[in-house]
Amino acid sequence: MNQPTAPEPTRFGFFIAPYHPLDGNPTLQIQRDLELVELADRLGYAEAWVGEHHSAGMEIIAAPEVFLAAAAQRTTHIRLGTGVNSLPYHQPMMLADRLCLVDHLTKGRLMMGIGPGQLASDASMMGVPQPRQRDMMHESMDVLAQLFRGDVVTAKTDWFELNEARLQLLPYQPGGLEMAVASTISPSGAVLAGRHGAGLLSLAASDPSGYEALLPNWKVYEKTMADNGHAVNRANWRLVAPMHIAETREQARREAEWGVGHLVEYIKRLSGMEVPWGDTAAEAVEQWTGPGFPAFGRAVIGTPEDAIAAIEALTEQSGGFGTFLQLALNIGDWDATRRSARLFAEHVIPHFTGANRNRIASLDWANANSERLMSGMRAGVEAAFERHGQALAAALQPGTEGQ
Repeated sequence: MNQPTAPEPTRFGFFIAPYHPLDGNPTLQIQRDLELVELADRLGYAEAWVGEHHSAGMEIIAAPEVFLAAAAQRTTHIRLGTGVNSLPYHQPMMLADRLCLVDHLTKGRLMMGIGPGQLASDASMMGVPQPRQRDMMHESMDVLAQLFRGDVVTAKTDWFELNEARLQLLPYQPGGLEMAVASTISPSGAVLAGRHGAGLLSLAASDPSGYEALLPNWKVYEKTMADNGHAVNRANWRLVAPMHIAETREQARREAEWGVGHLVEYIKRLSGMEVPWGDTAAEAVEQWTGPGFPAFGRAVIGTPEDAIAAIEALTEQSGGFGTFLQLALNIGDWDATRRSARLFAEHVIPHFTGANRNRIASLDWANANSERLMSGMRAGVEAAFERHGQALAAALQPGTEGQ
């Protein structure tokens, strides 16, 4: 008996941290992030997620909901997610209020990503104790879920207090605001998502450790969802991986060499360590597509066919998921980045959505029946000649012009 195949993704999008070189114009870099979301909307991508960071210079969007409100004015259908809101950095009622406002501004296109905060420098500047970040995320999420339902909440922790708090403006959709919890290697995100019936957002799907953790974390999520009375749906699972494609692998690698040095420098300076593979851009690309980079995992830098193969491998490893998000790293220049997005939309997305399945079947049917169909067409032409042959012959007689 054949085993059922794992469900492949049918939705695609971008996860925009973003990462920008320190020698560029930050105003123009943010404008290009907006332009990428606009382009994704025109090309038929389903989602765009934008991160929250406050330090270290390269990830320069501090308030994703503000950015997404601007993006909503430039787009029509693409769904927009905070990727993610770092819950320990926000008083939960204030965050809930802002998100509900943006949800109405987008007419229900907003999604909320949830995480504890990624950069140690962010937490340090705000006095957030790093060992407490995940606990704080859980405490905030418990309150946010109630507020979004319209409950009246009284709660007190060592870092926030609510007294008969309620939202005066609830989410736009009757079903509430869609939420997804960030998950990397530890099961903390899977547990939190399962408790509240939220989706799962696997940010390190191409990191070797994150790759191996996909199925174990899913099992934790599945059990926690069931224990809390929530229905499990793999369509609500999103996987993120870095990707840049071109017509050939050689071209893709040349394009990636343009910006990979900035990423290597970021890794070195954040970790405070030297790396043995950053002497040349070509060497860095080789490392990234092979063993991978710390935190960023392995990248697909190649062709649309390479992208398809990588997503199929993620499908097999995970057991199936609903949405694949390209980690937007700005490693190619702006022209190369746009071309990569178009190639993915033109060749990768239709492979998984089956957009051309009936077109192929139609041509296959025409080919299989070509002899019968062509003989019928020839018979029709011959019959027409027989019916109208005398009129045609008369029209071709010399001296009949103008008669």
